[in-house]
Amino acid sequence: MASLLRTSTPNAARLLLRATPRVVDVPLSQGITHLQPRARSIQTSAVLFSSPTPSSQDHASTTSNNDPTLNTVNQSEVSHFDALASTWWDSHGPSRLLHLMNPLRHDFIASCHASEPPPPPPTDGSSPQPSQPRQGLHYLDVGCGGGIFAESAARLPTAASVTAIDASSQVLAVARAHLRRETPAVQAKLTYLHSSVEALSDASAAKQQQQQYDVVTTFEVLEHVDNPSAFLQRCGALVRPGGWLVLSTMARTWTSWATTILAAEHVLGIVPPGTHDWQKYVDVEELRAHFASRPASEGWTGNGSVERCQGVVYVPGLGWKAVPGSEKVGNYFYAVRKSPYVPA
Repeated sequence: MASLLRTSTPNAARLLLRATPRVVDVPLSQGITHLQPRARSIQTSAVLFSSPTPSSQDHASTTSNNDPTLNTVNQSEVSHFDALASTWWDSHGPSRLLHLMNPLRHDFIASCHASEPPPPPPTDGSSPQPSQPRQGLHYLDVGCGGGIFAESAARLPTAASVTAIDASSQVLAVARAHLRRETPAVQAKLTYLHSSVEALSDASAAKQQQQQYDVVTTFEVLEHVDNPSAFLQRCGALVRPGGWLVLSTMARTWTSWATTILAAEHVLGIVPPGTHDWQKYVDVEELRAHFASRPASEGWTGNGSVERCQGVVYVPGLGWKAVPGSEKVGNYFYAVRKSPYVPA
């Protein structure tokens, strides 16, 4: 707040003029394929942070990553997060808002599982069993950064394994160092890989059997990648039939620009400047258009598929709160369940 009081009116006016976004109309019918990176250098905030260690597997420089039509990693974004690596686990530092959001991530995933249609009734005439929490879940966290979500997921008794990947060469080292503080049981569940989603998918396909997961998460990542449509396709291919693709991002509205860029980055300083590019934010309607346009064989439409969306708002002093309808204003969670009736 002191920085706000020190901001003179002329300086604030100049800041407003400099930071005001250029409005870009994107037809919803064309989905998110038109949300391409702009010509200027993009510097962004909380996603592609990781760094390989001697025990890390390095998939980040495979052939698919060198193909500009397939690679979704933005190196300017990676460099930005490299610089923040040492503060990733500082709950009062630049990643503070991510730490505060993490419990809501788990709540949203739990609500996704709770929304699944009940299994068909027994054919032997016995009484249906009450619904039980899903057990033995295999997670993939894409753009894991320093491991805030991945490490917490590995602590869940319902998680069998967590694979966490990131394209940065700095933050994975921080993630692996922090993991050493955990119990042997948690360490055994969690595997960090220095990889892009394209490289992981291609490496899996090369083994003749596509590795798939019950839950694929990508939190605060979509607004930091190049070619978000291709990125979602790659993530979706790694979801098993009946599994979930779960993400969080921000709507492209004047409100989100005012709160996440003008206020958070320039006035209050609670997020490092250059973390966000407002033009790369993604509206929920664009996500819906993307999945609705995919072939039925991918399983995002039809019998057994489910869509969920939840807006969240940061309230100073109280943290993140789920607010119905706020997905059209700023931050939100979005999830789609792949139909269990499509081939693996």
